[in-house]
Amino acid sequence: MSDDNPILTPAEFQALTDVSRETMGRLTTYVETLGKWQNAINLVSRKSLDDVWRRHILDSVQVLEHAPGGSEVWFDLGSGAGLPGLILAILGAGEVHLVESDSRKCAFLAEAARLTGTEITLYNCRIEEIWQRSEKPDRIDVITARALADFDTLIEWAQPLATQDTVCLFLKGQDVEKELTKSSKKGTLDIEKLPSSTNPDSVILRVAGLGN
Repeated sequence: MSDDNPILTPAEFQALTDVSRETMGRLTTYVETLGKWQNAINLVSRKSLDDVWRRHILDSVQVLEHAPGGSEVWFDLGSGAGLPGLILAILGAGEVHLVESDSRKCAFLAEAARLTGTEITLYNCRIEEIWQRSEKPDRIDVITARALADFDTLIEWAQPLATQDTVCLFLKGQDVEKELTKSSKKGTLDIEKLPSSTNPDSVILRVAGLGN
């Protein structure tokens, strides 16, 4: 880590986000659980744990400011370590649904939710299978995904879940321009590239217009 981007401490994270003491405690429990489980299964890159509060927690928190006002139902695709979905649930974003096909990662998500006292709905299945699940919500306000797949694949997965008012917030890396340039699915979608507050090489794609 360079001097220009020092490791973010928990106290600095709390000062930046102004989360409550209770929420900070739950996030700390999540971070501790993530570190313990990382020794058994690959949830995030090991190096990124050195700056976990910036690379993973703050990176997830920033999604909230780009969601439409009044968003209540969130759907996180390919949740993995729960980033951003479980973090958003810990923050009280609303009704949060997590989709993850890896059973070991689902076990982590369930345990992390239990230890942090966080209510989530967890689907242990492939994203393509969630469309037929009767228990999924009828209305989804926000669909999220982080470092999951290319733009066209994300749209293919999200579109069957979206209504006219659904907004997608995709956390993307430095290849986003190439993905958008070659995209066959941009069509009439409303796409905004929003700067990441944690990494100058990353963006948040805010996509609307998926639903009928």
